[in-house]
Amino acid sequence: MSETSRMGSGRVFPALPPHPDPEAPFAATWWGNAWIDALETGALDQARLARGRTYARAGAVDTITVAPGRIVAYVHGSRPRPYRAEIRLRTMLPDHWDRFLDAVTADPAHIAALLDKDMPPALADAADRADVPLLPGARELSPSCTCPDRGHPCKHAAALAYQTARLLDADPFVLLLMRGGEEPDLLDELAHRNARAAAAEQAAPDGPPAPAPTTTPTTTPTASSPADAAAPAAARPSEPTPDGPALPAPAGSAPALPGVPARDVLAKDVRRPLPPPRATPAHPGEPPVLPAMPGAPDPASLEFLITDAAARAHAYLTSGADPFTAASPWHDAVRLAASHPGLTGRRTFSRQFAELARSVGRTPAGLSRAAAAWRQGGEEGLAVLESPWDPPAGPFDRARGALAAADLPRMTIHRNHLTNAEGSLQLRFGRDGRWYPYRSEPHADDWWPEGEADEDVVGALTAVLGG
Repeated sequence: MSETSRMGSGRVFPALPPHPDPEAPFAATWWGNAWIDALETGALDQARLARGRTYARAGAVDTITVAPGRIVAYVHGSRPRPYRAEIRLRTMLPDHWDRFLDAVTADPAHIAALLDKDMPPALADAADRADVPLLPGARELSPSCTCPDRGHPCKHAAALAYQTARLLDADPFVLLLMRGGEEPDLLDELAHRNARAAAAEQAAPDGPPAPAPTTTPTTTPTASSPADAAAPAAARPSEPTPDGPALPAPAGSAPALPGVPARDVLAKDVRRPLPPPRATPAHPGEPPVLPAMPGAPDPASLEFLITDAAARAHAYLTSGADPFTAASPWHDAVRLAASHPGLTGRRTFSRQFAELARSVGRTPAGLSRAAAAWRQGGEEGLAVLESPWDPPAGPFDRARGALAAADLPRMTIHRNHLTNAEGSLQLRFGRDGRWYPYRSEPHADDWWPEGEADEDVVGALTAVLGG
């Protein structure tokens, strides 16, 4: 994979390696240091900046997505789940870009410097004279983060900003992208403007004289030269007919050139064998952090769906079958909620979780309970939650005797449920022959799946009692 890849109207940069030297600066170029100056001048808490530098040096910043007006990345903190940090920067208006491109084309050295991934101070000075907001100023960087810290910036957003300085060092077009200009578009426009300027310079009365046209030696056209098209038919060499071999050339004409008709070559279906498939990766890939764009779908929802698609594709590659086939939209919603760490909860729910519940006509609490059941046993775990049944004689009847022999609490029977006297512990017998433990507040009849399913009734109850 290349160092960066384009994605829509942005670029995705892989996570940068740790920065082991605690004394080494984050930026080596003057424009990278200007970015850091804007960050540190606008910060309200130097302690958070210090923590951000520590996070950045430790490599806590994941894949960075740079798009017009914003930079986004997941940043790992003290909790297992990373936070989504974002920094916004105003994009330039069309008249700003017009003046900036004029300033670049005014000096060919500026174009050469940008192509060499350099930004000379003279170019920034020309942008300042043209009133173009190229480099960010104090308090122009607007940080945000999903962590509870309301600092400006928090340590996660500060870590992202420090790592971004390393991207700017390597490529000043990253700064131009933040301001709203993509590199291919800018280079195309610079080429057009440079060509127009050169043409205008040549057309000027006092400009340098146009170079004299060069002449080429006159040669006798061959049968394959353009002049052959204008030659009389009697002077042309023999030509193949559509239905058979070439006709003899008229007397005095040049001999036919050797070759094979193109239609004969193209009619053959010759394909190289496919290369052997690559080895299946050990884990599903991680999605990029998508920026929030006006009118676009919610980035967190898209990242969630990409994560799920990657997990399904990886499972299909490793097993040859899709293990996530759901019987209904409700089952699929439960599977999604159970498999994504950012969507689970019992009393507090994220916006994405609530939207997922509403999409299938359920409450967030109901979806959370069902997701816990799915984590216990997949579709069978959900069936145990939703569908009581009457098990036949056999293992279910012997369960209470096994519990009594193990000196465990006595349980009352109701259909496929065994419940203790306090109404706080319950074991549910599934059609797959496993016991599914549940907990509730005493006598509240608010049962939540808790613990792992077990074929041994004693083991299932012991595990939930120990938890």
